[in-house]
Amino acid sequence: MASTRFDFQSRSGHKLSGVLESGLAPPHAWAVFAHCFTCGKSSLAATRVSRFLAARGIGVLRFDFSGLGESEGAFGEGLSADATDVIAAAQAMGEADMPVQLLVGHSFGGTAVLAAAGELPGVTAVATLAAPAQPRHVLHELPEDLNDLPPGETRAVTIQGREFQMGSHFLRDLDAHDQMARIHSLGRALLVMHSPIDQTVGVENASEIFLAARHPKSFVSLDHADHLLTKTADADYAAGVIANWAARYITPIEAAPEADAEPSGPPVICAQETGEGRYQTRISGPGWNYLADEPRSVGGLGSGPSPHDMLSAGLGACTAMTCRMYAERKGWTVGRISVQISRTGRTATQKDHFDRKICFEGDLDEEQRARLFEIADRCPVHRTLTEGATVTTSGMEVAEVV
Repeated sequence: MASTRFDFQSRSGHKLSGVLESGLAPPHAWAVFAHCFTCGKSSLAATRVSRFLAARGIGVLRFDFSGLGESEGAFGEGLSADATDVIAAAQAMGEADMPVQLLVGHSFGGTAVLAAAGELPGVTAVATLAAPAQPRHVLHELPEDLNDLPPGETRAVTIQGREFQMGSHFLRDLDAHDQMARIHSLGRALLVMHSPIDQTVGVENASEIFLAARHPKSFVSLDHADHLLTKTADADYAAGVIANWAARYITPIEAAPEADAEPSGPPVICAQETGEGRYQTRISGPGWNYLADEPRSVGGLGSGPSPHDMLSAGLGACTAMTCRMYAERKGWTVGRISVQISRTGRTATQKDHFDRKICFEGDLDEEQRARLFEIADRCPVHRTLTEGATVTTSGMEVAEVV
């Protein structure tokens, strides 16, 4: 999956730092992801959701709001500033021939995308994750005496272990927004996602947003998820729902002609640890991704096939596809092809053994069936396993990890 730097200017002229997640195949749509209050573009939710969407064909710009992460400017200017940053991000994307149709916002970022959507005519869909219904919800993160500061004066405020300079103008800006009226007149498809056990922003906020919005609108419960979506499975589930839901409201970008395109070479498959459990690994390729793991009996989470399971699956899938292609070339009427693979691991005296059973449904004579069994032995994965292959190993920089 391709992750590239994408910096742009805020309306006040400051440089805002972003990362484009574009996947291995050209995206069919583009989105902007707005992170949670005081977080950043590298937060777990921002990174995981954006990369999952990119793998599903929706390229995403995740960026740092003003004064956070690697972005210039001042933090704590209020919802107006965050909404303006979202607008600047989408406009910069448009100027780079990546028109944004989807906005995704996490927590206070959800408040920001709801505030920004009305200024972006190309946006057709908005999705929020654990968003507060009212901007003032973030006040529980701030000291009560902040409102006592004279206009223009700031003081150091510690939020989640980090220090920020904030003033009373931040609070005044929050009060200047009629968020319910804005949601009521949103004019875009809205997806509200929230966990019923969210201890930071209660699920009642989702109810307020949903009731204020007009159709088309949808609500999906993020059961068992925490506010920051720190579990990979929760972030992936949220991203999967967003991708499927948004497909109804996004107009796919027409692919550029490929007549003069240079061959891109074989597809690159990436295997990268997720950080969940001891062995869980995300496997991704052009337009798809899934989890690999080990069984619980050997210390894994059992959340996906093991490497040897995938090897067996590759043999089974290749067998079915190869036989299908051959039957079609011959004009034979073959119903569904089913392949079962069981593997016996190697011992001190025996090699790995794959036991393959194949069922060809349909009206085939014995000669045709015998020929298809011969063709099964010629499938590319079968030949790789029986004839051998070479593997070269080299290092790569962190920036190259897809």
